[in-house]
Amino acid sequence: MLKNDLIHRNPLRLMGHETEEILSPGNFGAILARAGVGKTALLVQIALNTLLTDKNVLHVSLNDPVDKVTLWYREVFGNLAKTYDSHQIEQLWESLLPHRLIMTFKVEGFSVPKLEERLTDLSEQNIFAPDMVIIDGLPFDESVPESLDKLKSFAGEHGIQTWFTVRTHRDAQPGPDGLPAMLAPVQELFSVILQLEPADKAINVRALKGEHKATEMLPVKLDPATMLLKDTASKV
Repeated sequence: MLKNDLIHRNPLRLMGHETEEILSPGNFGAILARAGVGKTALLVQIALNTLLTDKNVLHVSLNDPVDKVTLWYREVFGNLAKTYDSHQIEQLWESLLPHRLIMTFKVEGFSVPKLEERLTDLSEQNIFAPDMVIIDGLPFDESVPESLDKLKSFAGEHGIQTWFTVRTHRDAQPGPDGLPAMLAPVQELFSVILQLEPADKAINVRALKGEHKATEMLPVKLDPATMLLKDTASKV
């Protein structure tokens, strides 16, 4: 009951038009924002929504250690479920953990071939086969296009949704399509691109690109106090 309730009232469903996922299997999604605005918090909510449907999530962090990523999940899940019975919450939390795997790399030690090798090893040994991969902290520099092209082929072959965080900069001028210049060489690889924009009492989540017609994902926002998604009808 608790699991179904959390799935039903998750504002992510609004962005996916109630019945569809935001991102289809095999496709790439990106969350853009300046440092500290909420990219990881939003990704964790996307991951938790996937975990609640009994699918597997691999979270790859290039910045934070395992314990810090674990804390993100625990805090966000706690905020999502805080109005429910604590025993129910703990039982549900424990049931989600076998579906989540956290993997950390140093930025300089990360490469797409290395990630593919790890994923293949985990899958072939029946240890873990992800339905979603999150890559948090990848620098989008000149070496990215070739690597992402290879990863897109791998994700497509295995039907893996893949999400990235993209750090933007206050003084960087966007291109004519509203996307930052760093994404220009690889933007065709991405089916969904969301941007977080701080406002007075909220952080707006704006769809720059989506899988639905004319990027018709309904607008939502992050509550800066809890970093949880809310629909625009909610008061923050």
